[in-house]
Amino acid sequence: MELTWITIAASLFMGIGAVLVFVFAVKRNYFRDLEDAKYQVFWSDVEELVESPPQEKKNEDSSQTRA
Repeated sequence: MELTWITIAASLFMGIGAVLVFVFAVKRNYFRDLEDAKYQVFWSDVEELVESPPQEKKNEDSSQTRA
Protein backbone atom coordinates (compact mmCIF):
# COMPACT_ATOMS: atom_id res chain seq x y z
CA MET A 1 0.00 0.00 0.00
CA GLU A 2 2.93 2.32 0.67
CA LEU A 3 4.16 1.92 -2.88
CA THR A 4 0.77 3.00 -4.22
CA TRP A 5 0.85 6.25 -2.23
CA ILE A 6 4.41 6.93 -3.35
CA THR A 7 3.47 6.52 -7.02
CA ILE A 8 0.39 8.72 -6.59
CA ALA A 9 2.49 11.44 -4.93
CA ALA A 10 5.16 11.17 -7.64
CA SER A 11 2.58 11.49 -10.41
CA LEU A 12 1.01 14.52 -8.73
CA PHE A 13 4.42 16.20 -8.40
CA MET A 14 5.21 15.50 -12.06
CA GLY A 15 1.83 16.86 -13.13
CA ILE A 16 2.28 20.02 -11.06
CA GLY A 17 5.79 20.41 -12.48
CA ALA A 18 4.48 20.13 -16.04
CA VAL A 19 1.82 22.76 -15.35
CA LEU A 20 4.43 25.10 -13.86
CA VAL A 21 6.73 24.67 -16.86
CA PHE A 22 3.79 25.37 -19.19
CA VAL A 23 2.82 28.53 -17.27
CA PHE A 24 6.45 29.68 -17.29
CA ALA A 25 6.68 29.16 -21.07
CA VAL A 26 3.44 31.05 -21.69
CA LYS A 27 4.53 33.98 -19.53
CA ARG A 28 7.88 34.17 -21.36
CA ASN A 29 6.09 34.16 -24.76
CA TYR A 30 7.73 30.94 -25.92
CA PHE A 31 4.51 30.05 -27.78
CA ARG A 32 4.26 33.43 -29.48
CA ASP A 33 5.19 32.59 -33.08
CA LEU A 34 5.13 28.86 -33.70
CA GLU A 35 4.53 29.20 -37.44
CA ASP A 36 7.89 30.93 -37.92
CA ALA A 37 9.72 28.01 -36.28
CA LYS A 38 7.80 25.56 -38.44
CA TYR A 39 8.84 27.31 -41.65
CA GLN A 40 12.47 27.62 -40.52
CA VAL A 41 12.63 23.85 -40.04
CA PHE A 42 10.78 23.15 -43.28
CA TRP A 43 12.91 25.41 -45.48
CA SER A 44 16.17 24.20 -43.94
CA ASP A 45 15.21 20.63 -44.90
CA VAL A 46 14.38 21.73 -48.45
CA GLU A 47 17.72 23.56 -48.77
CA GLU A 48 19.60 20.41 -47.71
CA LEU A 49 17.82 18.39 -50.41
CA VAL A 50 18.58 20.97 -53.09
CA GLU A 51 22.24 21.49 -52.16
CA SER A 52 23.26 17.85 -51.66
CA PRO A 53 24.26 15.82 -54.73
CA PRO A 54 22.15 12.73 -55.44
CA GLN A 55 23.79 9.76 -53.71
CA GLU A 56 21.79 7.04 -55.47
CA LYS A 57 23.16 7.92 -58.88
CA LYS A 58 26.76 7.56 -57.70
CA ASN A 59 26.06 4.14 -56.18
CA GLU A 60 24.40 2.89 -59.37
CA ASP A 61 27.29 4.10 -61.57
CA SER A 62 29.94 2.40 -59.40
CA SER A 63 28.05 -0.91 -59.35
CA GLN A 64 27.79 -0.94 -63.16
CA THR A 65 31.52 -0.36 -63.68
CA ARG A 66 32.45 -3.25 -61.39
CA ALA A 67 30.36 -5.85 -63.24
